Amino acid sequence: MDFRMGEKSDAFRAEVREFLDEQMTPELEEKLYRTGVSNDEDFTKALAEKGFLALGWPVEWGGQGREPMEVMAYMEEVQKYDAPSYGIGTTIAVAKVLHALGTDEQKADILRPAQRGEIIICLGFSEPESGSDVAAAQTKAVRDGDEWVINGQKMFTTNAHIGDYVFLLARTNTEVAKHKGLTTFLVPLKHPGVEVQAVYTLSGERTNITYYSDVRIPDAWRIGDVDGGWRVMTVSLQDEHSAGFGGRMLALIENTEAWAAEATDADGRRRLDDPEVRSRLGRARAEHEVSVLLQRRGTWMVEQGIVPEAEGPMSKLYSSEALERVAQDLTEMVGADALRSYFDPTAPQGGRIEHSLRFSVGTTIYAGTSEVQRNIIAQRGLGLPR
Repeated sequence: MDFRMGEKSDAFRAEVREFLDEQMTPELEEKLYRTGVSNDEDFTKALAEKGFLALGWPVEWGGQGREPMEVMAYMEEVQKYDAPSYGIGTTIAVAKVLHALGTDEQKADILRPAQRGEIIICLGFSEPESGSDVAAAQTKAVRDGDEWVINGQKMFTTNAHIGDYVFLLARTNTEVAKHKGLTTFLVPLKHPGVEVQAVYTLSGERTNITYYSDVRIPDAWRIGDVDGGWRVMTVSLQDEHSAGFGGRMLALIENTEAWAAEATDADGRRRLDDPEVRSRLGRARAEHEVSVLLQRRGTWMVEQGIVPEAEGPMSKLYSSEALERVAQDLTEMVGADALRSYFDPTAPQGGRIEHSLRFSVGTTIYAGTSEVQRNIIAQRGLGLPR
């Protein structure tokens, strides 16, 4: 069996690396770390100029028509470089939903600006009291003529403080099963009644909690049918549930390997020549290999027209927990020095090992917790009851 991604993907990967080597300057890396915001206007503009936004969209939609494996190569490299891609990533994901389910007016207003990197759309799914159970949303939208009045709050609305719209899931019917009474909206974040407050994660990322107090929007900003929000969510969450962290893991491993090649023990021997160090690095490489192969399997399925309903969550579940295992193991191997952080001149590899450890913890929550992923695998992959 051939697990290679193909010559086209390899050539495109080289092009992406050249772009990232130029764009990911030390100044940009420091800015991203200090602000905790994975978005940068100049970087997004450069992406748009290269045509790297909406890579997999057909040319007639304004995309590049890249094959799924080429898009996967791009995503792996962007993740490895820790490039500021989250803001544009959620924007393009929502634009994809609008292309499938939006009205002509919504498409006209959103698609081209999204493809040019001119707007940011963030996600408004989770709530403080419901966590990863997005169907338990209590934020309410009540119809008032041709408008909707929205009241409630959302957690983890990352980039809301710089965003233009939030892709909001709201409860519109309390008389039916929880997943049948939801509707999705595109809510302008500059509207009266919207408040954004910062929340910082363990890794220093800035996310937000957003409050909605009598926010009025026209029915024209409803996406899909009334009470049909779960179908819209199914479209939007499929890609998110297929996320992986192979690129992040590879960056950590390569940073640790570089440390081991230079650091010495008390006898002056390179740490890389220590069998225990080599064994741990070998285990980490194996974890990375499994992670990327699981994600590439999902990409291959998409190429074949198969929806990776269970295989996508398998990729996300394994890679996030593997990243956490690898980060803990390699940090223990490096020792106390590994806990020195960014901008400490004595920190190994500029503090990237320490940051990887803190970042890894949150990945088991992103795009649905490990428990949610296991439920999806059990139900959709194994056919087990709810």
